[in-house]
Amino acid sequence: MFRKPAASSAAVLLIAAGLVSVAAPQPAAAASCSVLFDDFQYSSSADPALAARHWTVRSGGGGPGIPGASWLPANVTFPVADGQKVLQLSAYTDGTGAGTAQTEIYHQRKFFEGTYASRVRFTDAPVAGNDGDRIVETFFTITPLAYSMDPSYGEIDFEYLANGGWGETGPAFFETTWETYQPDPWIADNVHAVQRRSYDGWHDLVAQVSGGRVKYFIDGVLVADHGDRFYPETPMSINYNLWFIDSSGHTGGRSTYIQQVDWLYFAGNEVISGDVARTRVNAYRSSGTTHVDAVGTGGSCPEPGGGGPISATTWYSIVNKTSGKCVDARASGTANGTAIQQYTCNNSNAQQYLFQPTAGSNVRINNRNNAAQVIDVSGVSAADNALVHLWAYGGGGNQQWTPVAEGGGYYHFVSVHSGKCLDVPGAATADSVQLVQYTCNGTGAQSFRLVAQP
Repeated sequence: MFRKPAASSAAVLLIAAGLVSVAAPQPAAAASCSVLFDDFQYSSSADPALAARHWTVRSGGGGPGIPGASWLPANVTFPVADGQKVLQLSAYTDGTGAGTAQTEIYHQRKFFEGTYASRVRFTDAPVAGNDGDRIVETFFTITPLAYSMDPSYGEIDFEYLANGGWGETGPAFFETTWETYQPDPWIADNVHAVQRRSYDGWHDLVAQVSGGRVKYFIDGVLVADHGDRFYPETPMSINYNLWFIDSSGHTGGRSTYIQQVDWLYFAGNEVISGDVARTRVNAYRSSGTTHVDAVGTGGSCPEPGGGGPISATTWYSIVNKTSGKCVDARASGTANGTAIQQYTCNNSNAQQYLFQPTAGSNVRINNRNNAAQVIDVSGVSAADNALVHLWAYGGGGNQQWTPVAEGGGYYHFVSVHSGKCLDVPGAATADSVQLVQYTCNGTGAQSFRLVAQP
């Protein structure tokens, strides 16, 4: 909220089209891309891949933080946490400038509108030494200040203060959007929101920057909505840093604090939820992809979850583009009439399907709990909003679908009987919404990505 560092970042988008035959599949076309994904599979702060991928680990002195403190590259490490390699920032202080080392890593300045998402672990207590320091744990974007009150300056901040500060006496989480500032005498032109509670542990952070609004989400909950003159005007970098407001809360010898980052995902010019970002990240991981950066390149993205031809022998989860949730047989049912719904992805057999060829480009979609049961349009209906459920396969056109590739690993599924698309009604994002068929309209409610399962 009151500090000014340096920075740089990345982005995500996907598109294309073509009819896919399962019997004689054709790969989907490459998609135009504006995505940054990083799984932080590096060896150390000196790993040459960091610089090659446009990351900078800050060194030297300067603000923000305790006067005389240094920014120490060796404080950026990549340990394993909860079974996954992570980016770790550590910072320590003994209450003096000379005895304080802070940490910052940032990506190049090329990110603007779209969705910024990251899974971050905040900590309330030091890993060594006495507690009480006014530590700031962050995820933010920034445009450098060219001069005092520069109108082109911009900054979008998630800042967690485990031990208070900036007028807060206990743990506080600030979301701050900046128009500009003047360093001397200090003038801050920003707007902020604050949550006064502990956020110790892992959290999904999302900032949506689109249409003149900056919306901040923590674990899917909207916590701030800013705009008007505070909306950014220029490209920004993506940053993480860990620093001390001052030494007023310090006691004893050296105290060391950490912050960890599981992954970073940026989708340029696309507004998505945290669930969708996390699903795409999981798909990249499943396919062995650890890094994508096509922001500003006009290149193509590796398709999360594989994409391309649909295998007739592979079980897939079917993930909706708008909600990020999986097509699911309600309550793991296997009987005729079991509702086909969307539900938070959980890798259960109720959410796994086999695309078995029938004739031409058509398939039956078998559920893994009982492969004789398929996704079926109820009552052989040709009407909009006809419910979709499981039913024993009998060869009907209402039990067969044509997958149509959209690019980027996404498909829509057209009922052979009605010519209508599998659809999440009302583009709902809630669990337990039963799917329907609806006139094909190209929306995310009718767009699904396949994720191969073992």
